[in-house]
Amino acid sequence: MRLFKNLFTKLFKKKNNNTPWLDYYSREERKIKFTNKSIYNYLLEEVGEDKDFIALNYFNNRISYNEFFDNINVCSRALRSFGVKEGDVVTICLPNMPEALYAFYACNKIGAIADMVHPLSSPEQIKFYLRENKSRFLFLVDFNYDKFKDVISETLVYKTILVSPKLSMPLGLSIGYTLTRSIKTKRPFFDRDYMSYKDFMLKGVTYTKDYSCDMKKNDVALILHSGGTTGTPKGIMISNYSFNALAQQSAVNVIDVRPKDKIVTILPIFHGFGLGVCIHTPLCLKVETILMPEYDANRFYKIWKNDKPHVILGVPTLWEGMMSNKKFDDVDMSQLKYIISGGDYLSVNQETKINNFLHKHGAHVNIMKGYGMTESVAATCYTFPGTNEPGSIGIPMVGNTYKICDVETSEEVELGVEGEICVNGPTLMTGYLNNPIETKQVLRKHKDGKIWLHTGDIGYISSNGIVYYTQRLKRMIIVSGFNVYPAMIEKVLESHEAVKKACVIGIPHPYKMHVPKAFIILREGYKDSFSLRKELKEMCKKQLAVYSVPKEFEFRKDFPKTMYSKIDYKKLEEEEKEKTN
Repeated sequence: MRLFKNLFTKLFKKKNNNTPWLDYYSREERKIKFTNKSIYNYLLEEVGEDKDFIALNYFNNRISYNEFFDNINVCSRALRSFGVKEGDVVTICLPNMPEALYAFYACNKIGAIADMVHPLSSPEQIKFYLRENKSRFLFLVDFNYDKFKDVISETLVYKTILVSPKLSMPLGLSIGYTLTRSIKTKRPFFDRDYMSYKDFMLKGVTYTKDYSCDMKKNDVALILHSGGTTGTPKGIMISNYSFNALAQQSAVNVIDVRPKDKIVTILPIFHGFGLGVCIHTPLCLKVETILMPEYDANRFYKIWKNDKPHVILGVPTLWEGMMSNKKFDDVDMSQLKYIISGGDYLSVNQETKINNFLHKHGAHVNIMKGYGMTESVAATCYTFPGTNEPGSIGIPMVGNTYKICDVETSEEVELGVEGEICVNGPTLMTGYLNNPIETKQVLRKHKDGKIWLHTGDIGYISSNGIVYYTQRLKRMIIVSGFNVYPAMIEKVLESHEAVKKACVIGIPHPYKMHVPKAFIILREGYKDSFSLRKELKEMCKKQLAVYSVPKEFEFRKDFPKTMYSKIDYKKLEEEEKEKTN
């Protein structure tokens, strides 16, 4: 950060510019001291003695900090009663619901590692994660029991806790959920490997032995999942220090937020952005966190209308859906303090459109943008006031340093020159689980002796020190804010006996921004047919997350090639653009 700040100071002195944001930023950097506490202990310290504030709002069931910590303690004791010890991996495969957060903080309190997994993962993905992590304990949303039961038996998991989304709902909604969805959910009748969440928590009530553990700052606290640089599944190890540092950095981004303000948390907790920025940060600030376990346009509207949130974070698809929803015509947004976009690039046109929409509805703020990746928990760059230039991603967050490097040599390039975005700071991952080779490809020691995260993204730093993202170095599609790696989809498709070769690209979608499209060359003796397309789609559904399943299939006799005889996927992307123009 010091190198980056000195560069700014020289530039602005030379140009005699007024830089109030830089003065503020300098003050904040001097003031901030990243904590060495565990995630749980840092939250406990920040909340303090007064715990009568509302921590969570789940379908209008408001849970105080007193109740929140009480549930964490019971969950901690219950985990310990089943033999979960320090360093054990506990997988949490739940949507945004209070029970998922009790489990997350309880793991940290007893020294276990929380493995955060997407509930919409395929059975094969779940099996891979559980085996790779050597997970011994699993929290699973109950409607996924029938889907995952066969693969769980092939792992080291000895106890699965089935959790229903209705548990923390108000009585009326809970009854409605039971009649419409819960009654259709298959569950085990008598099975020693499975237990209901209520029975699990009862074990915690009766457990009286010691159960807490003071984790060290560099201990791995959680595992998030991403595709790394190659698109193959990677477990990303995050320490207590890194996760807490993100919360401390994020608090600097929202200096106008006060206790009892409200934030809407739609982004999922298995994602660093959702768990770190939308859960841990607001809880540490004593902000009422409104949980949405899944996106529902009608409920989203009601939250805006009735709860009047002060902060909302989301991905570009969320803003597109909001602007196209006619119900929002009568919504007053004047109370809004921050609206922040991340997870995908926000074009200048989109940004302008959203800002016009906000101002039309009484908001006095513009949309802010964050840039980062799971390997750094979440955002490392942010558009502070005064740096929110259209198309930019702002400046590095407090404590971070950015530089742009030549893709081939890793040497730093001049201002205004494009290269790979590299980041140094307190939120970097410990590494990829069981994958030191790819860890070394992404976390590299430079000549300055520091460890730099090579993002795989291309960008530049302008003459006034603001960072711009331009394109991806690696192949990746972002679908509704989720990373989708074509290589993974191609591998699944090519496992089918009829498929000789597959190439997957992203094509535009009116709401999801992009969706995968698969181009396929068939083996001799096979022909395009409705039944084959259906078979390929069903195979993808079984082995891939829902958002990774190709939206379209196109059969070809050959693919365009580069001068190195590789499939020219960029040419396929150009062909698709021509079709839509």
